[in-house]
Amino acid sequence: MTIPWLKGHPRWAWFTAVAVLLLVDQITKAYFADFLALGESMRVTDWLNFVHVLNTGAAFSLLADAGGWQRYFFILIALIVVIAVSFVCLTRRAEVMDRWVGAFVVAGAGGNLIDRIQTGAVVDFLDFHWRQIHWPAFNFADVYVVCSVLTWSVLALSAPKRKTDPSLSEGGSS
Repeated sequence: MTIPWLKGHPRWAWFTAVAVLLLVDQITKAYFADFLALGESMRVTDWLNFVHVLNTGAAFSLLADAGGWQRYFFILIALIVVIAVSFVCLTRRAEVMDRWVGAFVVAGAGGNLIDRIQTGAVVDFLDFHWRQIHWPAFNFADVYVVCSVLTWSVLALSAPKRKTDPSLSEGGSS
């Protein structure tokens, strides 16, 4: 289902997508932070637990024990990503798919940015595992970013080859 008005206003559609994705991310984080005590785990299936953990690091808890400076480093990185991707999606004539993928990047980086500013760490609540082997816990913002990177990679690999100007190649006339 599409809203006709949004179809004619791609920037508003982009803002709406980012807002909805951010809202889903923040509501689910708040829900699990309220529902489960910090460090608590609830079995859902043989391969999924809901957990409440705080990650002060990046993906896979990279730099989690760095002493505190990483909070400001990750805030800076997230701000740069949110501003740069938003700028490209809103000011350039971006392809439709690039704009939608950019919305997921901005929502993902923005969702984790909000957490880092508010609490100094990111709330993670999804714990996939096989027997005793657990994937690092994550949240919807992480899913948005990973799916965006995968989508952009597939798009880049499947993009048609650009024709190059033979005069710019080696051995061409100057």
